[in-house]
Amino acid sequence: MAIVSEADLHHSSDSTDGSTRGSVQADQEALLEKLLDSPPPGLQRPEDRCNGTYLIFFIMGIGALLPWNFFITAKEYWLFKFRNSSSPAPPEGAVGSDILNYFESYLSIASTVPSVLCLLANFLLVNRVPVRVRVLASLAVMLAVFVGMTVLVKVDTSSWTRGFFAVALVCMALLSGTSITFSSSIFGLTGAFPMRNSQALLSGGAMGGTISAVASLVDLAASSDVTSSALAFFLTADVILALCVGLYLLLPRLEYARYYMRPARPARRFPGEEGQRPGVPNAHVVACGPRSPRSPPLRPILKATAGLGFSVVYLYFVTSLVFPALLANIESVRKGSGSPWATKFFVPLTAFLLFNFADLCGRQMTAWVQVPGPKSRLLPGLALLRTAFVPLFVFCNYQPRDRLRTVVFASDVYPALFTALLGLSSGYLGTLALMYGPKIVPRELAEAAGVVMSFYLCLGLTFGSACSALLVHLI
Repeated sequence: MAIVSEADLHHSSDSTDGSTRGSVQADQEALLEKLLDSPPPGLQRPEDRCNGTYLIFFIMGIGALLPWNFFITAKEYWLFKFRNSSSPAPPEGAVGSDILNYFESYLSIASTVPSVLCLLANFLLVNRVPVRVRVLASLAVMLAVFVGMTVLVKVDTSSWTRGFFAVALVCMALLSGTSITFSSSIFGLTGAFPMRNSQALLSGGAMGGTISAVASLVDLAASSDVTSSALAFFLTADVILALCVGLYLLLPRLEYARYYMRPARPARRFPGEEGQRPGVPNAHVVACGPRSPRSPPLRPILKATAGLGFSVVYLYFVTSLVFPALLANIESVRKGSGSPWATKFFVPLTAFLLFNFADLCGRQMTAWVQVPGPKSRLLPGLALLRTAFVPLFVFCNYQPRDRLRTVVFASDVYPALFTALLGLSSGYLGTLALMYGPKIVPRELAEAAGVVMSFYLCLGLTFGSACSALLVHLI
């Protein structure tokens, strides 16, 4: 069993028995290219007391995705608002009928376009705007959006349905752009930390998805008023975002975090800048640090992360190709029995909760096991192998079926098993590839490499979502 601890990755070995080392160890040694600069005299590597930094990154991972998930989870609330807050179904030709029919398409466009643009802008601003400013500004906008949406929950919008629809789209665009800015910035920041902190951030994101799926199930079981459940969702998001602001402000006060957030190299002088004397980092150095006024070099980052980038793009391409488009339409083979399990809870449990929980377990496994290594060909090979999930889900009880009428896996056990494997492999392999990215470039490029890895992830999700629409029409 190959288990790599954090200490192993930071241990500088002078042993001469290189010929006896296994390929896994050789792959792991690639991470040593990313060792910290030698600490200044008297500055020793501190310990993460009570796992404080780990927990902060974990909670910020929750905050990066949970608000967006809650925004999407409140689907019944949006439909209630768009149908003029009155009858359960709008009459033909009603003001909100077009909105109801194409709501998810509009929402997808409002989500995808700002995400890509903000990722590109974030990369260009890595050396121009301190990470502290980018993180706090994005959190502030996200919090303002949710506070505004929380207030509108109790406002009667029946007289201005189209206006409220426009407000919802603008909020979605702002939320998507600032969410990706926050998550890519904070992920880039963890590039200067040991890998366990990057893993904490990514696991927190999966926990956000799991919490959202549980909340959706509880809401479905309780059958509460749609406005009350939406209010609970939005208030929870408000609290989580406010907590993230406080925790990020607390982060530079932790000795462990200050050590890894210190400048990668002695301060460089640029025209018109005062040079800084290196020493023990203080809060100001931690927050800003010496930065080049230029954009980070893209070509060496792309060259170094090409293999990992392919793995990330293809992993999330396959995942978003089948989830949720295919999984959400796989019905229980016992749906005709009329049982609550088959008619009401099958899809939420097997498609959403099970996937998110398996994804969380896969991400958490990377805290203890990191195999294959960053330069292993096995990682992209395993990513390609996941293509087999597509026909497996296609031949489950997907409905409606217009072309491929044969159901090969005519049992509820199969989609549950396939979903668990999909989530587990996506969480484990995707987290490995994302964590490795900032570690195989020089430390001063780690933050920019983290943003590039986030772009790979976004690219895979975008391609997969676009192709999923074509796939479902072929079934």
